[in-house]
Amino acid sequence: MEIKEIQNLIKFVAKSGASEVKLEMDDIKITIKTGSESDAPAVQYAPVQQQIPQVQAQAPVAEAQPASQATTPAPAATEDSKYITIKSPIIGTFYRKPSPDKPLFVEVGQTIAEGDVLCIIEAMKLFNEIESEVSGKIVKILVDDSSPVEFDQPLFLVDPS
Repeated sequence: MEIKEIQNLIKFVAKSGASEVKLEMDDIKITIKTGSESDAPAVQYAPVQQQIPQVQAQAPVAEAQPASQATTPAPAATEDSKYITIKSPIIGTFYRKPSPDKPLFVEVGQTIAEGDVLCIIEAMKLFNEIESEVSGKIVKILVDDSSPVEFDQPLFLVDPS
């Protein structure tokens, strides 16, 4: 099972309102629980062949985000509402370049098309290219290079017009 499939499963379970989902396949076991201490789903993943104890990895919801949104003035919030927010599909480290000596994937003011690589998020030593699902113009980059990001954290604001 690939990381994208696991991410989609987590999103589906979170939206469905189910309290617990267990998936057992030939080579892995996945348990997703919702309704724990936070509203974010808790995920347990263990390869069956190795028989290691299941590790609970939670996708924590950044509690600092609502507080920072409360401090933003209301006019700025309505101004940003016309933009599309591109969010992080996984937890990891955000990188704006493919390597330190290469140019940035995107910059503010740059026009992007659907499928363009916007950044890389490193998760468990895997570098995941994050592609745009919309076309438009990059208005704002919300995360600093080489900083940790959470699941569903806003990364970019895109003007679709």
